[in-house]
Amino acid sequence: MKVSEILASSTKAYPSLEIVPPLRGMTKDELIESIAPFMEFSPKYINVTSHRDEFEFREEADGTFSRHLVRNRISETTVCAAIMSHYGIETIPHIICAGTTQEEIESKLDNLEFLGINNIVALRGDSMTGEKRFSPTPGGYRYASELVEGIRKYQGSASYQRKRKEGDRYFCIGVGGYPEKHFEAPNIETDIANLKKKVDAGADYIITQMFFDNQVYYDFVDRCRKAGIEVPIIPGLKPLSTARQISLLPESFSLDIPVELTEAIAEAGNDKEAIYRTGTEWCISQCKDLIAHGVPAVHFYTMGKSENIVRILKECF
Repeated sequence: MKVSEILASSTKAYPSLEIVPPLRGMTKDELIESIAPFMEFSPKYINVTSHRDEFEFREEADGTFSRHLVRNRISETTVCAAIMSHYGIETIPHIICAGTTQEEIESKLDNLEFLGINNIVALRGDSMTGEKRFSPTPGGYRYASELVEGIRKYQGSASYQRKRKEGDRYFCIGVGGYPEKHFEAPNIETDIANLKKKVDAGADYIITQMFFDNQVYYDFVDRCRKAGIEVPIIPGLKPLSTARQISLLPESFSLDIPVELTEAIAEAGNDKEAIYRTGTEWCISQCKDLIAHGVPAVHFYTMGKSENIVRILKECF
């Protein structure tokens, strides 16, 4: 079932879960076990992130350096297939521009169609390690809006073309939105204009970057509606779990953390359990307030951890 159909038919907010593909070396059974705690909540689908391949230079015996491809994680398509085969639920792979050509993306779409996956999240992806600014792969897309447009133009395999109804859009496409603006955007207005390009290109819904102040999300939605963006906007949450994240998350994701939360974490001192509990309780409060304001769903960045997310789900859903 497409996310657009789930959103249209849902009468109340539901939890949306996102996991990170495991590092190479983890077994399928270990992957399945890691997400088993979420299954008691009967998730409608699970998102699986995508990570670009990187390169490293290795010194050879003659003193020269050679370039080698490094794949640290199992592919999102493989993870989706494993989850579907075991739990029988919808999965949503993320597709990124970074490190991928248009032809490679079309091949990936063919594989997804073969597996019966018709939900995807289209993202630009991060710069390569060491790059100050994102550089598209030769033959690839520069912007997520171009990726969405390319996916919409995708015709699928010959077998699917024979079954395609005129005007049918096989893939339901989600895209990312930034309540506190993307760090590369000069201002929030420009960032929302770029978001509208993704929607106009064919995106069906938006998932926001994490935020810790709900008013930021409400203001963002208002700005989007005034800009003519009418698709559902799903808020994204991540509970704080360590004191280090107070500095790490703003640096990594260009977001603000409210004074009340930073002070509460500071008061916990070196008590790791108290910090973990504080972050979880803050997220519970956020989630309850969002649901009270009528959001269609709440998206959780689990980062491969289940304990705090499970507690939040028990409290809120």
